[in-house]
Amino acid sequence: MRVLALATLAVALVACAPSAPTPTVAPLASFTPTIAPLASPPPATARATDEYTRLRKEMVVSQIQSRGVSATDVLQAMNAVPRHLFVLTEFLDQAYEDHPLPIGYGQTISQPYIVALMTEKLRVKRGDKVLEIGSGSGYQAAVLAQLGVEVYSVEIVPELAQAADERLKRLGYAVSVKQGDGYYGWQEHAPYDAIIVTAAPDHVPQPLVKQLKEGGRLVIPVGPQGSFQTLWQFTRTGDDVKAVNLGGVAFVPLVTGR
Repeated sequence: MRVLALATLAVALVACAPSAPTPTVAPLASFTPTIAPLASPPPATARATDEYTRLRKEMVVSQIQSRGVSATDVLQAMNAVPRHLFVLTEFLDQAYEDHPLPIGYGQTISQPYIVALMTEKLRVKRGDKVLEIGSGSGYQAAVLAQLGVEVYSVEIVPELAQAADERLKRLGYAVSVKQGDGYYGWQEHAPYDAIIVTAAPDHVPQPLVKQLKEGGRLVIPVGPQGSFQTLWQFTRTGDDVKAVNLGGVAFVPLVTGR
């Protein structure tokens, strides 16, 4: 096992999934909006609400628990947050299915299992301070808020940032949303107990590592765009960072203005 200085973000690799190359530095691609903005779903009838509740419970059991996510608080949060209120109206019938969905501007709402897995690997407790990079539709932030943590979320696409902020407020989730470049984190509220990144850079952003508390966790997909990436859990320990390979994933690229 090799551990280097934090300044170079060297990591001690702990194998818990197929090996993957160490994250490398390369320029990120530019971003062009391609899809219409997220719309608000129509009012649901009591019968429809009951059906969504049933689908949500089924999602937790068949997609999440069955794949090994076992943290009780995470399972309860996934069962409580109404995922169908965070998707485009044309995808309402797929809100609880086992795959990601487009939310506009080339972005997606992640597969339910991935949301649950990343949330569990953050290892947060009530009262912790968490930074999310990539607000999207606000779903991941809502799950975190449901856990009772203090959530700060950064979204680079102005339309998505505004819509997520309004949606989270309307639904009663206490989340602070900022429009900005998530590559640089949100220094004003640092340090954080945990940071979650919901899009994939091709290397680990140093500003995020530096905004972690001692013992803080960073859960992030890293890898080339247009291909599969590796999901990592980084833990800051003094001046070192230890990494655990959580396996292969497929995320949209992290959009950045750097």
